[in-house]
Amino acid sequence: MLLDMSTDLTAERALAEALALKAGALLMRHRAQGFAVEYKTSPDDPVTLADTEASALIVAGLSAAFPDDGILSEELTDNAERLSKSRVWIIDPIDGTKEYVEGSPDFCVSIGLSVNGEAVLGVVYAPAHQDLYLGVVGDGVWHNGTSSGFSARPPETAVIGVSDTEHKRELHQYPIRNMQPSGSIALKLALIASGALDATFTMSPRSEWDIAAGMALIRAAGGVTTRRGGAAIALNSPQPSIRRGLVAGRLDVVQWLERELWRLAVPEQQLALVPSDATWTLLSEADQGTLPGGEALHIRHAAGRLTALILLEAAEHGLSVVRAEGDAADLRVLSRDVTRFAGEAGAGLKE
Repeated sequence: MLLDMSTDLTAERALAEALALKAGALLMRHRAQGFAVEYKTSPDDPVTLADTEASALIVAGLSAAFPDDGILSEELTDNAERLSKSRVWIIDPIDGTKEYVEGSPDFCVSIGLSVNGEAVLGVVYAPAHQDLYLGVVGDGVWHNGTSSGFSARPPETAVIGVSDTEHKRELHQYPIRNMQPSGSIALKLALIASGALDATFTMSPRSEWDIAAGMALIRAAGGVTTRRGGAAIALNSPQPSIRRGLVAGRLDVVQWLERELWRLAVPEQQLALVPSDATWTLLSEADQGTLPGGEALHIRHAAGRLTALILLEAAEHGLSVVRAEGDAADLRVLSRDVTRFAGEAGAGLKE
């Protein structure tokens, strides 16, 4: 069900903008004062007091103004109540916490509104840059109060935003033209919607709170955000992990980029593989008939070829690896994502 474009989101827009600015100021105060850092699943997955305080600020403001709406925040314990709501606010109080902790300016506050599974409003605020991006589907995109939109660069000269972590690990090996590594995915989506970049993609899965606001910005500008391969992303799902890589941007650039990723065999991880996934057919016929799908099965693939597979089973104190195969480098990358997935699901991973 699509949003009625006559819906007035003026109040939602104003509040989300105000809360993003307040949360951004809070983050900058914490950075100036110093803070302790903890880690959720790995050194690539930090969390600070600033994350939880910014989340509390945003959630309190939205709940007071719109008490009937659902809430999904990275720093808030999830519950099934949001699944019964048509309107759900999807929040990442700091997208790019790793960059925030390291002193990089590439982090932001991300507040998105989903209506019936569609991203309809997004605010992304990068306080270290003092850049505020706002998008409302049907109304347009604004950058620091000025109407904005996609660049007119042809696909062959498009600027492609990529994950700094993924670029350092392996993307630098691939001859994709005009790659620009940076931290936050939400900020990359905002930069695309305002014309500084043209498209982005990921090798690893992301979560709804990483992309909801940015999806609204891209959609408000007239572009697309999908899983790699083109499958749609429905927001406010029971499991907020997207489960595989994504691609986003201006449609003609995205189409060109997808062809390049296939031609260059740029891999991606797909977590919690199920038989309805198109990539299920990459498994051998024997495995298609015998392997369990869902949270037990995770793969890495490139250009229609399976490159690594990890199979898990429940163990006494978490999840145990019962099968791991593929190239050693591919397995290392896949294992990192599976470890994070298991941690987010509340189960440790045992070798």
